[in-house]
Amino acid sequence: MPADIDLFTLTLLCLAALAAGWIDAVVGGGGLLLLPALLVGLPHTPPAYVLGTNKSTAIVGTTAAAVTYVRKAPVDLRTALRIGLAALAGSLAGAFFAAGIDSEVLRPLIMAVLVAVLAFVLFRPAFGTAPAPSGPVTRRRVLAAILVAGLGIGFYDGLIGPGTGAFLIIALAAVLHMDLVTSSATAKIINVCTNVGALTMFAIQGTVLWQLGALLALFNLVGGTVGAKMALKRGVGFVRGVLVVVVVSLLCKLAYDQWLAV
Repeated sequence: MPADIDLFTLTLLCLAALAAGWIDAVVGGGGLLLLPALLVGLPHTPPAYVLGTNKSTAIVGTTAAAVTYVRKAPVDLRTALRIGLAALAGSLAGAFFAAGIDSEVLRPLIMAVLVAVLAFVLFRPAFGTAPAPSGPVTRRRVLAAILVAGLGIGFYDGLIGPGTGAFLIIALAAVLHMDLVTSSATAKIINVCTNVGALTMFAIQGTVLWQLGALLALFNLVGGTVGAKMALKRGVGFVRGVLVVVVVSLLCKLAYDQWLAV
């Protein structure tokens, strides 16, 4: 536990972990809240430790959400794990290249993609409302999901990260014709795979504040469980609404980082 952290800051970080777990369980993107909160709350902590601690927290909420979804949603575990392994490989490759990429070039590209995603969701009211497939999907679609949602978005997760959960949900709904609840459930399983790989690397490097991470993980666990249950109970319309809010928030954050941050 950092010696210079006070009770007020610790309380705010716990609340941020709680909210991040809820957001991540519903549509992904909880890191948009928790990571900046850690950076602000631990200004004297090296960034590598902040990233490692964030992963040690997020993996607990994501795992809890995944378990909750698997118990109640029609998730194809075999397909989810195949995509998850590809995402793990993709995230490792993305992390390898991250040091040599100029974020000033990538941010406008990501914003353009997000604008397209937002327009797609808003102008396609039927998107993600189809019933989940009752039988096995074709090999061609599974392969496309492995390439796009696994290797592609996994690479993005290792390279940059924010919005990975939302991208996964949209990709799975589009490629595998899942409804938004089922795609959200499947995305959680894939996120667990990528988080395991990232946390393992941070642990090997010794850049995890385990005591702080364990405390925040408890709140993240509660948020993740509640978020998954709400998504299952309220259905596609609720997930769709939160998805739009998260994509808009991500756009605003990236625009701020690009043009307003000093």
